[in-house]
Amino acid sequence: MLNKMLNENLLKLDTETAFSVLTRAGELEKAGFSIVNLGIGQPDFSTPAHIVEAGIKALKDGAHGYTPSMGLVSLREAVFKDLTERYGYCPPISQIQITPGGKPDIFMAAMIYGGRKKEIILPDPSFPIYTSSVAYSGATPVTYGVNEENGFAFNADEILSKITSRTSMIMINSPHNPTGGITPASEISKLVDGLISYPDITLFSDEIYDRLVFETPPHSLLSYPEILDRLIVLNGWSKTYAMTGWRIGFGIWPKQSVEFADKIGVNYHSCVNAATQYAALAATSGDQGCVENMRIIFKRRAKLITEKLNNITGINCQLPGGAFYAFPNITGLGLASDDIQTILLEDYGVAGLAGTAFGHNGEGYLRLSSANSDDSIIKACTMIEQLANNHA
Repeated sequence: MLNKMLNENLLKLDTETAFSVLTRAGELEKAGFSIVNLGIGQPDFSTPAHIVEAGIKALKDGAHGYTPSMGLVSLREAVFKDLTERYGYCPPISQIQITPGGKPDIFMAAMIYGGRKKEIILPDPSFPIYTSSVAYSGATPVTYGVNEENGFAFNADEILSKITSRTSMIMINSPHNPTGGITPASEISKLVDGLISYPDITLFSDEIYDRLVFETPPHSLLSYPEILDRLIVLNGWSKTYAMTGWRIGFGIWPKQSVEFADKIGVNYHSCVNAATQYAALAATSGDQGCVENMRIIFKRRAKLITEKLNNITGINCQLPGGAFYAFPNITGLGLASDDIQTILLEDYGVAGLAGTAFGHNGEGYLRLSSANSDDSIIKACTMIEQLANNHA
């Protein structure tokens, strides 16, 4: 029972199953068990050496103090240059905010556009912090499906059909976590066109995986000038440059809300640590060969894990179009997703995440990260096959 003096919205705050599974996997490893971890969503590569050296150099050069709350000017200028070159447009650096990872942008967007009597439309399944942040803000999460039969892409007509007089924001994510699905540019354009009739609704686009696309060209909502005055873009360095532990991302905000994002940032974290920002500057401005190398390897691993999973009776898996996740349909095994998550880890030594960790529509699925070695992927799939055979 919640202490009556605490904020009742705490009851609406959720967490990430990935971290609890990571903790349990660590406990099992400490007890002497061999664990293959396909649960956590982070590249298995080390941060490229030139990026690490830039962070070390910054510390040695005395970058030990505060930076501007919105981030180093040089880093925001590098972000502006990079996005302008890749997508043809980026708002001025006054609208670019450097944050300690991508999650703060989700939380700040929910705080700015949420609140009582508001509705925020978001995907199901989706990154769990979307729903958690929206619910904590006091707004009502309204979900739309990201379904297997649609290639795990969103349907613009479905999203538009969810709009009411209370809708304040719509959240989209492509490439998509947890499915690896990519929404075609034509469907994104359809959504943007539909939003012309709703000028007060803000669009939040999570583009953290935009460099990890396997076949289709990378796509950004920055390419749509008709929506730029009410567009929030989340991006960062964690996935693209194997910098998850450095905790650095950025948000691009509309003019009317960037002031509030900055105020929340000042209240919450003051600024991102200086050395990490200089490392991100080296990542953005330096040789991009490391990004392409990881993309090619993740593409190959996506094919490998998909082929292995599709050879298991009771499992079907679509080939992901981006990111580094497989989202196999496990309904043929006759077990609930949560049960398979537990059995797989405790009895077979493989950490994966139940699809329900990402929403109700995730029932019948399992999220497996292919950000691991070929040998680990093959071993994990062998264990999954044993589970399937034992529960046939």
